[in-house]
Amino acid sequence: MKFRTRKDLRSEDTAAYWEKHRATIRGMFHPVTEALIDEARIGPGDAVLDVATGSGEPALSIAEVIQPAGLVVGIDPLPGMIAAAERAATDRHFSGNARFEVASADRVPFEADRFDAVVSRFGIMFFPSPVECVRELLRVLKPNRPIAFAVWGYLERNPFHHVLAHVVDRYFPRDPLPPDAPDPFRFAEPGKLLSVLNAAGAAQTSERLLQFNIEVPFAGEDFWALRLDM
Repeated sequence: MKFRTRKDLRSEDTAAYWEKHRATIRGMFHPVTEALIDEARIGPGDAVLDVATGSGEPALSIAEVIQPAGLVVGIDPLPGMIAAAERAATDRHFSGNARFEVASADRVPFEADRFDAVVSRFGIMFFPSPVECVRELLRVLKPNRPIAFAVWGYLERNPFHHVLAHVVDRYFPRDPLPPDAPDPFRFAEPGKLLSVLNAAGAAQTSERLLQFNIEVPFAGEDFWALRLDM
């Protein structure tokens, strides 16, 4: 008899919500995915690592760019997310160009100099030890090849998060987080993520501000339901 742990159940529940809204979320964050592809100079035939891929993005969008001969590998610590990503790859006929594995950024199960590019969309903010994790990602990256991260800017300038947080915080105030605790806005301050990359040994580091609109194809009540699920 096989028992499921509480952690397994949370993984599956979380993945179910992201899988439910997969198409909407993919459209919402498409500008960020495009920016990562551009910054990482991803092209046909490349081998790419997508870290904290969740239910498969931006890995599956990258699969469109690297086909027919390239390979994107998405890793995530939650088995439920990886299972959802594998289903999506099969549905979109990317099984030959996209592979998914349960793994964390601090212990990547690949040999050194394996990938032409490494990307992570909204993942590094939650790494327990960002410097050590970036060092590990640089290990599997080929020499002189790019690594690109997307992080959120300041909460107050981000209505996608701020509007909901402003309402909820009025009734359920949050306790202040410890300094540098994992949080979506951990690297909002300009230069903070750069200092992590530099400490990890990355070369020729830079950052830029991406301003984009998040658009959803439904009304306010449905958007509220989407945000609660996320």
